[in-house]
Amino acid sequence: MPTLRIALAQVNPTVGDVAGNAALIRERSREAAGAGAHLAVFPEMVLTGYPVEDLVFRDSFVAASRATLDQLAADLSADGLGGLPVLVGYLDADGPASANAEATPSRGPRNALAVLHGGRVVARYFKHHLPNYGVFDEDRYFVPGDTLTVVRIGGVDVALTICEDLWQAGGPFTAARRAGVGLVVNINGSPYELNKDDVRLPLVRRRAAEAEATVAYVNTVGGQDELVFDGDSMIVAADGTLLARAPQFVEYLLLHDLDLPEGRADASTGTEPARPVPAGSPEDLAITRVRVSDGLPAPAGPRATGGVTEPVVDEGEVWQALVLGLRDYVDKNGFRSVVLGLSGGIDSSLVAAIAVDALGPERVVGVSMPSQHSSEHSRDDAADLAKRTGLDYRVEPIQPMVDGFLANLSLSGMSVENLQARVRGVLLMALSNQESHLVLTTGNKSELAVGYSTLYGDSVGGFNPLKDVWKSLVWKLANWRNTEAARRGETPPIPENSIRKPPSAELSPGQLDSDTLPDYSVLDAILVGYVDGDQGRDDLVAAGHDPEVVDRVLRMVDLAEYKRRQSAPGPKISIKAFGRDRRLPITNRWRERS
Repeated sequence: MPTLRIALAQVNPTVGDVAGNAALIRERSREAAGAGAHLAVFPEMVLTGYPVEDLVFRDSFVAASRATLDQLAADLSADGLGGLPVLVGYLDADGPASANAEATPSRGPRNALAVLHGGRVVARYFKHHLPNYGVFDEDRYFVPGDTLTVVRIGGVDVALTICEDLWQAGGPFTAARRAGVGLVVNINGSPYELNKDDVRLPLVRRRAAEAEATVAYVNTVGGQDELVFDGDSMIVAADGTLLARAPQFVEYLLLHDLDLPEGRADASTGTEPARPVPAGSPEDLAITRVRVSDGLPAPAGPRATGGVTEPVVDEGEVWQALVLGLRDYVDKNGFRSVVLGLSGGIDSSLVAAIAVDALGPERVVGVSMPSQHSSEHSRDDAADLAKRTGLDYRVEPIQPMVDGFLANLSLSGMSVENLQARVRGVLLMALSNQESHLVLTTGNKSELAVGYSTLYGDSVGGFNPLKDVWKSLVWKLANWRNTEAARRGETPPIPENSIRKPPSAELSPGQLDSDTLPDYSVLDAILVGYVDGDQGRDDLVAAGHDPEVVDRVLRMVDLAEYKRRQSAPGPKISIKAFGRDRRLPITNRWRERS
C-alpha cells in the first residue's frame, strides 16, 4: 500500500492579486517539497482570490487567470518542483465570460481546479455543485461541470472536487466511489460562521463514507470584505476517523502521511460516461482519468503526522474571526491605521480592543469627544482603556462645535441629540482625511437591527467590526477577552466599569438605552428569531414573547432598512448577516401582523 505524504496549504490569498497569489503558491509549494510532500493542495480559486464576484465577467481577468496558471506551472518546474503535483484553484472559462453574452448552458466561466506537474497543466476539474444561497451567487457566475476528474499520482487514484461538491450528496462523491479512488481532495473557500467548524467534521465524514475513500479538505484563511475564512483544514479516513486537523484563522501547512490503496489495475486513461441511476437517486457523473505519475518514493524522515488541533470556545473563535477580518480589511486595502470614537462604553471599548489585537496599538487612534452630557466616569473609562491598551489617545470636546450649530439653528429634542452624534462623525472623518486613517464605526448588530443609531453620526465609518455581533454577545466577548488576558498574565484591555455600567448614548441628561429599547436580553431573543431565523410575529409570540414588545421591535426593524443599506461593511460571523445574507427591499409595505 503506497504512503502518500500530502501537504494541505491553508493560505491567505487576496482577490485580484493574481501575481501575488502565484508567488504565494510557489513559496508554499517549496515548503511542501522541502518537507518531502508527494502532493501539495491549495484552496478554491486561490490564484484569483475568492469570491471574485463580477470580475468573472471581465474577459481580461479570466485571461489573466488562465495565463498566470500556465506560467505558474512553468515557474514551479523552474523552481525544481516539476515532479511535485500541485493542485490549484483558479478561474477558467470555456465560453463567453460577459454578463451580457448570449447564454450557452454548457459553456462559460468555470470555478476550476488544475493539476500542475512537469511544467504543464496536466488535468482540470470544473466545480459541479454551485451554491446559490446565503452569501453565494455561483449560479450567476459559473457554469457547472459534468465530469469527475480522477488523477493517478504515485499509483494512487485521487478524485478532484471543489467546496459545494462536499455539501451536496451525490454527484462527484458518488462518482468517486464508482471510480474506486483512494483519496478525494476537496478544495474550499468556505466562509466562517459561529459553530460551522462543528458542522464540517460530520459532513466530511458523511462524504468519506459515500465515496468509501479518505477525504482531504483544505480551506482558505483570511478576510475578504465582509467574509472571513477560518481554514479548519482536515483529513478524514474512509471509516470516519479524523486523521489531522489544522488550527483556525492562521496560515498553516498541514502535512500528513496517508496509507492509500493502489489504483485499480483495470482503470485506463480517458473518459467513462455517467451511469444511468434510478429516478430519485443521487446523480452520477462521467469520469475522466489522467495518469500523472506511477510509484512513490518512500517519505523522507520520520512519519509525518499532522496532529489534531482542538477547537477553542465560541467567544475565542468569534474574537479571532473579528480580529482577522479587521486586520485583512485594513492591510489588503492599504490603510496604515484606524481611528474610532472612544466613549467609555462597552461597544467602543470592545472595538478598540479588537483593533489593538488586530493591528497593534501604534496603528489605532482613539478619540474621546465629550459633550456637556458626557459623564465623568465615561471620560475616565475611555482614558483607562487607552492606558491599558497603549493606543494613541486624544480628547476633542465637541460642545463648542455643537453650540456653534445651535447658535444658527433652532433645534430641540432628538434633533439636538442627533446633532451631537453628527458633529462627532464630522470630527472623525476630518481626522481620517487629514491623517489617512480608516474610521471604525462601533454599532452592534442589535442597534443596527432596530435603527438605534444616527445616520451620518455614530454610524459613520468605513468598517464596522461589530456589525454582525448581537449586544448580548458584545458583553460575552468583553468578559472573555479580559479573562484571557488575566490567564496570560497580561492587563485586561477593557475597564470593568465599561462592562458593568448600563448602556447609554449620553446624548441627553440621564439617558439610558433602556429608555428606548427593551432590555437587551429580551430584545436579542426577538431579533435572533426574526432576523436570523426568519420567524414571523405569530412564531415569536408563540415562543413566549410579549405581543406588544414583539410588535414594537418588528416595526423598528422594518423601518430601519434604509439605514442598514447605508451601513459600513463588517465581518460576517452568523448565519444571517445584514447585507450579504439578509436582503430586503427598502420600499416595503409588508408588515407582520396578528
